[in-house]
Parts: sequence; structure tokens; C-alpha cells
Amino acid sequence: MSPSPAISARGLCVVRGGRAVLGEVSFDVAPGRVAGLLGPSGGGKTTLMRAIVGVQVVAGGDVRVLGEPAGAPSLRARLGYVTQAPSVYLDLSVRENLRYFARIVGAPTGQIEQVIATVGLERHADSVVSRLSGGEQARASLATALLGAPEVLVLDEPTVGLDPVLRRDLWTTFHELAATGVTLLVSSHVMDEADRCDALLLLRAGELIADEAPAALRRRTGAASLDEAFLRLVEEPEP
Repeated sequence: MSPSPAISARGLCVVRGGRAVLGEVSFDVAPGRVAGLLGPSGGGKTTLMRAIVGVQVVAGGDVRVLGEPAGAPSLRARLGYVTQAPSVYLDLSVRENLRYFARIVGAPTGQIEQVIATVGLERHADSVVSRLSGGEQARASLATALLGAPEVLVLDEPTVGLDPVLRRDLWTTFHELAATGVTLLVSSHVMDEADRCDALLLLRAGELIADEAPAALRRRTGAASLDEAFLRLVEEPEP
């Protein structure tokens, strides 16, 4: 018997300004998997993530996380969310931010040094966040999301602005977390990151046009690379 999905959407619709930003989107993400959310800019990726976290008003459909309705109070300590913009206090140091957020989620103080090491900010732990680079600020935000050992992580373009070595190290961390049972939904516009995912969700103009593993997507499109597969799907005429 298959385990219940960690994230599930059925007929999800979001309307903004009279226009459907997401239309009838349905999918499941199995627990302990790294799912990639990809697609052209403006395709609805961030809106979908906000709906999963429970901070987006939806027009219809159902979204569940760990079997609970998205946004349920019971999910607050079980789900971590990293936005594209830094979600930490710029006038505090990395360590001060983590001490503050650890109290909010009830994480043990001993976990602070652990998550600092996980995101590779040991040398900057006592630096004020405003003085860090954009990539370092993004890693500080990720560190706060890791506090409390969440079961689901929703990460909106977490590797933007990072050099190739740090990107590689973060993806290694993502898979290490998945190996412990954590489910990750990671959005990206970098196509070579798609191959690092167990499953792919491809959005175009608010419609889900692919929900499969990288190898299956290549076979279905007859493409040699995921870049080519994505282009073939994205450039197909809209129904």
C-alpha cells in the first residue's frame, strides 16, 4: 500500500485580477522525495507554493499537506517555507535570527549551530545579515526554515545567486534531508537542477503540463536533455 502523499492538490484554482493564475492544478508529491517545480517566469510557481503553505487565497479546489488542509495551525511546526526574498531580519546577525526563530518554533538551541553548518555559514554566523551577499542571505533564510526539523520544506528558488559549488552542496543537503523522510518542493529556473530532482512539476501559464520523473520526461518527449524536453513542452501550442 502506497504511503499518503506529503503534498496533494486537487483542482486547485487561483484567480487574481479576474485572471486565472492557476487553473485546475492537481498533483501529488510522495513523502521523502525532492520534487522540482519548474516553468517559465510568470507561470504560477510562486503562487502554487503560497497555496501549499496556506498564505494564498484560492478560488477553488483542495490542497493538503501531510493530510491536513493547507495553512492549518497544526502544520506550523511541520512545514518550512523559504521565499525568494530574504525572510530574516536584516539588522540582526545570522545567529541572532536563528535564536529568535528557534524560540518561535520551539527548536532546541543546540540545533542552531547544526543548521548554520548545514547551510555553510559558519564564518558568517555573527555577521549582520544586511552586510551579507544575496546568496548568503538566502542561505540564512534556509537555515531558519530548517529549525525544528520540519517534515516538509517548500523552497522558492533557494539557489539563486549561489556559485556552482554552493549550489551543489545545497542539493546534496536536500537529498540528505529527503533520505531522512523530509519532503522537499524546490522551485528553480535553472534547468540543470531538474536532473537533481526525483520528480518534476512543470507549469506553463498556470497549467500543469508535466508531472513525472526526469527520465520519464525525456522518454515522453524524445529529447536527449531536459532543456530540450522543457522547450518542446513549453513551446507546444496551448490547448
